[in-house]
Amino acid sequence: MNILIAPDKFKGSLTALQVADAIEAGLRDIFPDAVCRKLPVADGGEGTVQAIVDALGGELVRTEVTGPLGEPVAAAYGRCGALAVVEMAAASGLALMPAARRDPLSATSFGTGELIRHALDAGARRFVLGVGGSATNDGGAGMLQALGARLADDAGRDLARGGAALARLADADLAGLDARLAGCDIQVACDVDNPLLGPRGASSVFGPQKGATPAMVRELEGALARWAGVLARRFGTAALDFPGAGAGGGIAVAMVLGLGGRLRPGIDIVADVVGLEAAVRAADLVVTGEGRIDGQSAGGKAPVGVARLARRFGKPVIAIGGGLAPDADAVHAEGIGAVFGAVSRPCTVDEAVRDAAANLRAAARNVAAALRIGMAL
Repeated sequence: MNILIAPDKFKGSLTALQVADAIEAGLRDIFPDAVCRKLPVADGGEGTVQAIVDALGGELVRTEVTGPLGEPVAAAYGRCGALAVVEMAAASGLALMPAARRDPLSATSFGTGELIRHALDAGARRFVLGVGGSATNDGGAGMLQALGARLADDAGRDLARGGAALARLADADLAGLDARLAGCDIQVACDVDNPLLGPRGASSVFGPQKGATPAMVRELEGALARWAGVLARRFGTAALDFPGAGAGGGIAVAMVLGLGGRLRPGIDIVADVVGLEAAVRAADLVVTGEGRIDGQSAGGKAPVGVARLARRFGKPVIAIGGGLAPDADAVHAEGIGAVFGAVSRPCTVDEAVRDAAANLRAAARNVAAALRIGMAL
């Protein structure tokens, strides 16, 4: 039996590869001679760098960049040959800011641009960029500044960093952008369709999550509108009007227009990068999973992305979740034939996290035992 094990991480406890290791151990308790291939996956959010690095045998590259409030922070990105995997959250993420200091007016995406530039210096020419978990609302202006763009106010002075500063923007000179970007293939993992501006835009929807008060939201909306006006003069108004432009505090619009990136669902990008289709084709059974399986999983999270691909080739899929919500059965319609929970007894969250690997192995062992019984009938 050829088994493909392609899970996402269990957030807060296990990386995707550690999840795959635990599942393999449980399956081998029953099927010691099974051919198991482990292929960590992710949906473009937190954990994508680690999953791709583990799947392709790459490395984490650590460096120091400018954090969202302008202070130095330690950050890392993944490098797999000419491919670099950069998560915006690593350099410009909300998790880097204590709750009491969250300030979307001044937060900058400059550090994300520094990570991209570092990867360019290291020889990267293919990029996967994740935009989840951002602390910023600067429309990606800081990222472009780090990569050589010059933003100026009415007096011709360099524009300060941060979302609020865009209200004073008069001109954006993108001619100084790193010339190496023109020869790069850049894919942006984006699973939202929010526009840049308006009631569903970056400021209105995501600003409050980053600490913006209603007054701040209005200020940020006006600043992004100024940014949009400057970009429209260069690229045309229609170029700004695409689903997902508001992702990452509007950084998606800068990644598309400034860097020539392409927005795609995160799981689709990861699937292509790690060679998931070929692995699914070769499998008799696919086992996937994530930390919590619920109705939102059916919207396109990693396990469902795996299942949709498997369904194209008629492969059965089993999912194991760290926890199962009452609406977890929604994933059945997406190609997941059976869903199992890793936790088999009442316990606290801390205990579930502590015992995640052991619980997961036991769940996988029980899945395999049920399969063996079915095969004998």
